[in-house]
Amino acid sequence: MATPTTSRRERPAKRALSREWIIAETIEIMRAEGLEKATMRRVAQALDTGPASLYVYIANTAALHSAVLDELLGTLSAANATEGDCNERLEALLRQYANILFAYPGLARSALLIRPTGANAVLLYDRVLGLLLEGGVAVDRAAWGVDLLLQYVTANAAEHSIPSPSDIDAPRDDDDMGILAQALRSADPATSPHIAAHVDAVLSGSPAERVTWAIQALIAGIAATPIPSHR
Repeated sequence: MATPTTSRRERPAKRALSREWIIAETIEIMRAEGLEKATMRRVAQALDTGPASLYVYIANTAALHSAVLDELLGTLSAANATEGDCNERLEALLRQYANILFAYPGLARSALLIRPTGANAVLLYDRVLGLLLEGGVAVDRAAWGVDLLLQYVTANAAEHSIPSPSDIDAPRDDDDMGILAQALRSADPATSPHIAAHVDAVLSGSPAERVTWAIQALIAGIAATPIPSHR
Protein backbone atom coordinates (compact mmCIF):
# COMPACT_ATOMS: atom_id res chain seq x y z
CA MET A 1 0.00 0.00 0.00
CA ALA A 2 1.44 3.35 -1.04
CA THR A 3 2.31 5.84 1.70
CA PRO A 4 0.00 8.86 1.45
CA THR A 5 1.80 12.07 0.61
CA THR A 6 0.98 15.53 1.86
CA SER A 7 -0.03 18.00 -0.76
CA ARG A 8 2.14 21.11 -0.99
CA ARG A 9 -1.00 23.15 -0.47
CA GLU A 10 -1.50 21.50 2.93
CA ARG A 11 2.03 22.28 4.18
CA PRO A 12 2.45 25.36 6.40
CA ALA A 13 3.70 28.36 4.51
CA LYS A 14 7.41 28.96 4.94
CA ARG A 15 8.27 32.24 6.63
CA ALA A 16 9.54 34.82 4.20
CA LEU A 17 13.26 35.49 4.56
CA SER A 18 14.20 39.01 5.63
CA ARG A 19 17.25 40.95 6.79
CA GLU A 20 15.66 41.41 10.23
CA TRP A 21 15.10 37.67 10.64
CA ILE A 22 18.65 36.89 9.53
CA ILE A 23 20.10 39.31 12.09
CA ALA A 24 17.83 38.04 14.88
CA GLU A 25 18.82 34.42 14.20
CA THR A 26 22.50 35.40 14.10
CA ILE A 27 22.21 36.99 17.54
CA GLU A 28 20.65 33.79 18.91
CA ILE A 29 23.52 31.72 17.47
CA MET A 30 26.04 34.14 18.97
CA ARG A 31 24.43 33.81 22.40
CA ALA A 32 24.41 30.02 22.28
CA GLU A 33 27.55 29.19 20.32
CA GLY A 34 29.75 32.29 20.07
CA LEU A 35 30.55 34.75 17.31
CA GLU A 36 32.81 32.41 15.34
CA LYS A 37 29.91 30.00 14.78
CA ALA A 38 27.72 32.78 13.38
CA THR A 39 28.74 32.26 9.75
CA MET A 40 26.55 32.67 6.70
CA ARG A 41 26.39 28.89 6.30
CA ARG A 42 25.44 28.30 9.95
CA VAL A 43 22.77 31.02 9.89
CA ALA A 44 21.36 29.68 6.64
CA GLN A 45 21.14 26.23 8.22
CA ALA A 46 19.21 27.65 11.18
CA LEU A 47 16.83 29.40 8.79
CA ASP A 48 16.34 26.22 6.72
CA THR A 49 17.64 27.80 3.55
CA GLY A 50 20.79 27.92 1.46
CA PRO A 51 23.65 30.40 2.03
CA ALA A 52 23.04 31.90 -1.39
CA SER A 53 19.65 33.14 -0.19
CA LEU A 54 21.31 35.22 2.53
CA TYR A 55 23.57 37.07 0.09
CA VAL A 56 20.53 38.87 -1.25
CA TYR A 57 20.35 40.67 2.12
CA ILE A 58 23.90 40.49 3.55
CA ALA A 59 27.11 40.71 1.52
CA ASN A 60 29.30 38.40 3.63
CA THR A 61 30.02 37.20 7.18
CA ALA A 62 31.89 40.39 8.10
CA ALA A 63 28.94 42.49 6.96
CA LEU A 64 26.64 40.17 8.94
CA HIS A 65 28.60 40.77 12.15
CA SER A 66 28.59 44.51 11.48
CA ALA A 67 24.82 44.45 11.01
CA VAL A 68 24.42 42.49 14.25
CA LEU A 69 26.47 45.03 16.20
CA ASP A 70 24.41 47.85 14.73
CA GLU A 71 21.23 46.06 15.79
CA LEU A 72 22.58 45.69 19.33
CA LEU A 73 23.54 49.36 19.43
CA GLY A 74 19.84 50.07 19.05
CA THR A 75 19.41 48.79 22.62
CA LEU A 76 21.55 51.59 24.09
CA SER A 77 19.42 53.35 26.64
CA ALA A 78 18.76 57.07 26.54
CA ALA A 79 17.87 56.97 30.25
CA ASN A 80 21.11 58.74 31.17
CA ALA A 81 20.32 61.69 28.89
CA THR A 82 19.47 64.01 31.80
CA GLU A 83 21.32 62.39 34.73
CA GLY A 84 24.60 63.98 35.82
CA ASP A 85 26.77 66.46 33.98
CA CYS A 86 27.72 65.96 30.35
CA ASN A 87 30.96 64.12 31.14
CA GLU A 88 29.17 61.72 33.50
CA ARG A 89 26.51 61.06 30.86
CA LEU A 90 29.20 60.53 28.22
CA GLU A 91 31.02 58.04 30.43
CA ALA A 92 27.73 56.20 31.13
CA LEU A 93 27.00 55.99 27.40
CA LEU A 94 30.46 54.64 26.61
CA ARG A 95 30.10 52.07 29.39
CA GLN A 96 26.80 50.90 27.90
CA TYR A 97 28.56 50.50 24.57
CA ALA A 98 31.38 48.55 26.24
CA ASN A 99 28.87 46.28 28.02
CA ILE A 100 27.38 45.28 24.66
CA LEU A 101 30.82 44.32 23.40
CA PHE A 102 31.62 42.36 26.57
CA ALA A 103 28.29 40.53 26.36
CA TYR A 104 29.27 39.09 22.96
CA PRO A 105 32.98 38.14 23.10
CA GLY A 106 34.64 38.53 19.75
CA LEU A 107 32.26 41.22 18.51
CA ALA A 108 34.65 43.96 19.58
CA ARG A 109 37.42 42.35 17.55
CA SER A 110 35.15 42.29 14.55
CA ALA A 111 34.25 45.96 15.10
CA LEU A 112 37.93 46.91 15.03
CA LEU A 113 38.28 45.40 11.57
CA ILE A 114 35.02 46.60 10.06
CA ARG A 115 33.44 49.55 11.82
CA PRO A 116 29.65 49.45 12.00
CA THR A 117 28.11 52.13 9.80
CA GLY A 118 24.42 51.45 10.23
CA ALA A 119 21.77 53.81 11.52
CA ASN A 120 22.31 52.98 15.20
CA ALA A 121 26.07 53.39 14.89
CA VAL A 122 25.49 56.85 13.44
CA LEU A 123 23.17 57.67 16.35
CA LEU A 124 25.86 56.59 18.84
CA TYR A 125 28.40 58.75 17.03
CA ASP A 126 25.98 61.68 17.17
CA ARG A 127 25.28 61.24 20.89
CA VAL A 128 29.00 61.15 21.77
CA LEU A 129 29.63 64.23 19.63
CA GLY A 130 26.68 66.05 21.19
CA LEU A 131 27.89 65.39 24.73
CA LEU A 132 31.39 66.61 23.91
CA LEU A 133 29.94 69.81 22.43
CA GLU A 134 27.68 70.24 25.46
CA GLY A 135 30.79 70.05 27.63
CA GLY A 136 32.25 73.04 25.84
CA VAL A 137 34.71 71.17 23.62
CA ALA A 138 35.50 73.07 20.41
CA VAL A 139 33.75 71.66 17.34
CA ASP A 140 36.92 70.63 15.51
CA ARG A 141 38.36 68.88 18.59
CA ALA A 142 35.05 67.20 19.43
CA ALA A 143 34.72 65.98 15.83
CA TRP A 144 38.05 64.18 16.06
CA GLY A 145 37.50 63.16 19.67
CA VAL A 146 34.46 61.02 18.90
CA ASP A 147 36.57 58.64 16.87
CA LEU A 148 39.24 58.47 19.59
CA LEU A 149 36.76 57.65 22.38
CA LEU A 150 34.92 54.96 20.43
CA GLN A 151 38.19 53.40 19.29
CA TYR A 152 39.44 53.23 22.88
CA VAL A 153 36.27 51.55 24.18
CA THR A 154 36.23 49.07 21.29
CA ALA A 155 39.94 48.22 21.60
CA ASN A 156 39.70 47.85 25.38
CA ALA A 157 36.76 45.46 25.04
CA ALA A 158 38.59 43.50 22.34
CA GLU A 159 41.66 43.18 24.56
CA HIS A 160 39.76 42.01 27.63
CA SER A 161 37.01 39.90 26.06
CA ILE A 162 36.94 36.15 26.59
CA PRO A 163 39.18 34.31 24.09
CA SER A 164 37.40 32.66 21.18
CA PRO A 165 37.55 28.86 20.74
CA SER A 166 40.40 29.30 18.23
CA ASP A 167 42.37 31.05 20.99
CA ILE A 168 41.84 28.23 23.48
CA ASP A 169 45.59 27.86 24.13
CA ALA A 170 46.05 31.59 24.65
CA PRO A 171 46.22 32.85 28.25
CA ARG A 172 43.01 34.17 29.79
CA ASP A 173 42.97 37.88 30.60
CA ASP A 174 43.51 37.33 34.33
CA ASP A 175 46.41 34.95 33.62
CA ASP A 176 47.85 37.39 31.12
CA MET A 177 47.71 40.26 33.61
CA GLY A 178 49.30 38.04 36.26
CA ILE A 179 52.18 37.24 33.93
CA LEU A 180 52.61 40.94 33.16
CA ALA A 181 52.57 41.86 36.86
CA GLN A 182 55.16 39.18 37.60
CA ALA A 183 57.39 40.45 34.80
CA LEU A 184 57.15 44.05 35.99
CA ARG A 185 57.83 43.13 39.62
CA SER A 186 60.87 41.18 38.48
CA ALA A 187 62.28 44.13 36.54
CA ASP A 188 66.00 44.74 37.09
CA PRO A 189 66.49 48.11 38.84
CA ALA A 190 69.74 48.56 36.93
CA THR A 191 68.08 48.42 33.49
CA SER A 192 64.49 49.43 34.35
CA PRO A 193 64.87 51.81 37.31
CA HIS A 194 61.55 53.61 36.84
CA ILE A 195 59.50 50.41 36.78
CA ALA A 196 61.37 49.01 39.78
CA ALA A 197 60.77 52.18 41.80
CA HIS A 198 57.08 52.61 40.95
CA VAL A 199 55.76 49.13 40.17
CA ASP A 200 53.00 49.34 42.80
CA ALA A 201 51.66 52.50 41.19
CA VAL A 202 51.95 50.97 37.71
CA LEU A 203 49.83 47.97 38.76
CA SER A 204 47.39 49.82 41.01
CA GLY A 205 43.67 50.28 40.42
CA SER A 206 40.88 47.95 39.38
CA PRO A 207 40.02 47.49 35.69
CA ALA A 208 36.86 49.60 36.18
CA GLU A 209 38.82 52.38 37.85
CA ARG A 210 41.39 52.41 35.08
CA VAL A 211 38.71 52.55 32.37
CA THR A 212 36.99 55.47 34.14
CA TRP A 213 40.30 57.29 34.42
CA ALA A 214 41.16 56.62 30.76
CA ILE A 215 37.83 58.01 29.54
CA GLN A 216 38.20 61.11 31.72
CA ALA A 217 41.80 61.59 30.57
CA LEU A 218 40.76 61.27 26.93
CA ILE A 219 37.93 63.79 27.34
CA ALA A 220 40.27 66.27 29.06
CA GLY A 221 42.91 65.75 26.40
CA ILE A 222 40.42 66.17 23.56
CA ALA A 223 39.22 69.47 25.07
CA ALA A 224 42.76 70.79 25.60
CA THR A 225 44.53 69.66 22.43
CA PRO A 226 44.14 71.74 19.26
CA ILE A 227 43.99 69.87 15.99
CA PRO A 228 46.68 70.57 13.36
CA SER A 229 46.12 73.56 11.13
CA HIS A 230 44.71 72.66 7.72
CA ARG A 231 47.09 73.60 4.91
